[in-house]
Amino acid sequence: MAQYINEPSRTFNEFLLIPGYSSKECRVENVSLKTPIVKFKKGEEPALSMNIPLTSAVMQAVSDDGMAIALAKEGGVSFIFGSQSVESQAAMVSRVKNHKAGFVTSDSNLRPDQTLRDVLELKERMGHSTIAITDDGTADGKILGIVTSRDYRISRMSMDDTIETFMTPFSELVYGHEGITLSEANDMLWDHKLNALPIIDKNQRLAYFVFRKDYDSHKNNPNELLDDHKRYVVGAGINTRDYEQRVPALVEAGADILCIDSSEGYSEWQADTIKYIRDKYGDEVKVGAGNVVDAEGFRYLAEAGADFVKIGIGGGSICITREQKGIGRGQASAVIEVAQARKEYFEETGIYVPICSDGGIVYDYHMTLALAMGADFLMLGRYFSRFDESPTAKLNINGNYVKEYWGEGSNRARNWQRYDLGGDARMKFEEGVDSYVPYAGSLHDNVNVSLTKVKSTMCNCGALTIRELQDKAKLTIVSATSIVEGGSHDVILKDTSNNVIK
Repeated sequence: MAQYINEPSRTFNEFLLIPGYSSKECRVENVSLKTPIVKFKKGEEPALSMNIPLTSAVMQAVSDDGMAIALAKEGGVSFIFGSQSVESQAAMVSRVKNHKAGFVTSDSNLRPDQTLRDVLELKERMGHSTIAITDDGTADGKILGIVTSRDYRISRMSMDDTIETFMTPFSELVYGHEGITLSEANDMLWDHKLNALPIIDKNQRLAYFVFRKDYDSHKNNPNELLDDHKRYVVGAGINTRDYEQRVPALVEAGADILCIDSSEGYSEWQADTIKYIRDKYGDEVKVGAGNVVDAEGFRYLAEAGADFVKIGIGGGSICITREQKGIGRGQASAVIEVAQARKEYFEETGIYVPICSDGGIVYDYHMTLALAMGADFLMLGRYFSRFDESPTAKLNINGNYVKEYWGEGSNRARNWQRYDLGGDARMKFEEGVDSYVPYAGSLHDNVNVSLTKVKSTMCNCGALTIRELQDKAKLTIVSATSIVEGGSHDVILKDTSNNVIK
């Protein structure tokens, strides 16, 4: 006979936090959002933590190398999407790892025998005025010179003039050697009044650029998440089909953590994938698993060796799994039950397995609720898809700027590996939609606002850490009427659209 759970399947929107005692120390600037992302034993420190509790979803429309760098600067981790070739995904991971904080791999490169026309075309396409001139036109070729906008005048030159006739040659360049610190590079930038400093290896091959603007950016991101070699931390999504080819390539590329991307994680396929990783790499390679929505699913993946467990089925804004298959659970109910299971597992084994809430976040305050209910960190898709740093196109639709956003189960993505239960390699039916989301600007600005709200609410609850929030939080279920009461009501809102200073 079927098992029935009589408690309603609840969402974050059905809860509010009740304020607690706030001491004078409860100020936003005193709040720490540092959180573990991989399992650890009682009394020990986790091998990998984040400075903010945010990760970007394993989705084509969200997480590429650009998103990974931007999020690592803020202190979080991006899981680069796996629904692409092994080679392409590994290349994205490699680009993140080679993009040292403040050290930039050149993406604008030409040969000396190319022309001014090529310079202008590259500048138009990439938007960069500093172009490295290497012997083979690659980012790691032997550097022969540099071209900036100061090296040419379009009105006085021919489009067919070769670069070698007007570039600043290597003999006149100021450069640093590989191994130089960011601080030393910055001193050279200022001493020589430069905007860009090439960094070369012992064979005169170009390694990086250090730009004055990027150094300033580095100083403005105190939470940036770096590995032991001062490289950005990056994650990558894998599936349960080609892991024997994909995992070694991602590890070789430098991925810090992997995540099995699946619509339903309570599966033998996931246990097999984790076993392969443990047999081949031991505990050196970190891998999360999921998704699950109850205690049984969590226990299965924890015992299989997952470094973290991801929670959520059907709660994403572009996910239609629930209406297509009738499976899933309200995200709040799922997080609450799995958090309790995580606590019991920790008490039994002394091993703390972090849990990630994936889906169901509509408003910023939902982030705080998810953390208070027990989530160690969150995985967000729609939230990050709105920003400049997401890989999708920015469009103007009916006078409003939007960004494209589609699900991995949509016809557009065709990520059959995420939803496959065996059989032929194809999508059998759609479990996601293709959509637009309102364009929201830069990741840095939006994340800062969202997390300031989280910190402020934590202070209202008398908590300065996520763990303290989880210990002290008091939550209440709200009625439909109180939801209405919580927003503006019984007033006529002013139309301020015509009062904007243009």
